[in-house]
Amino acid sequence: MISFASDGVAPTFDHPLEMLHACHGKIKRQLETLQKLASHLPARGCDQQAQQAAQGILRYFDTSGQFHHQDEEENLFPTLLAITAPDNAPIKALIERLLDQHVVMFAAWDDARAVLVKIAEGVNTPLPEALVKKLVDNYTSHIQLEETELLPQAARLLNPQQIVQLGKCMAERRGVKFSPAAAG
Repeated sequence: MISFASDGVAPTFDHPLEMLHACHGKIKRQLETLQKLASHLPARGCDQQAQQAAQGILRYFDTSGQFHHQDEEENLFPTLLAITAPDNAPIKALIERLLDQHVVMFAAWDDARAVLVKIAEGVNTPLPEALVKKLVDNYTSHIQLEETELLPQAARLLNPQQIVQLGKCMAERRGVKFSPAAAG
């Protein structure tokens, strides 16, 4: 069984499920920065620190965050759905639920993104608490579901060739050359 506990070593494309798990930690850190930014703005306004925080959040969610969702929607989910196993019905239901959550999360991100763009440009704009809460709550519950159900089931169901293919697709998406480690 694959352990998704962090041991301080960054996972590689040879371990794509661990990479997806590690991305959750990065998303959580960005959400924490977003919450700090929301608290910072009323006290300090749209200063350089606020602009840099907004720029960092935008950069992450517009690149790595998008890659993460593409990894799931274009590669992991279809691979899991293609598996013909007697217990595949729960996976189908789980993936449908996760895809529905993606729609809600993307809408929440679009709303937050519009405000963050202004802040990143130096426009003194409030970052509504309700907007931040909606994004944070949606991502937090989604990550919890993926970590407790999706990733453990994927680790159980995917064979070594599917794992290699997933890692290859993830690397290609990021423009990284992929050379899988020899199976041990």
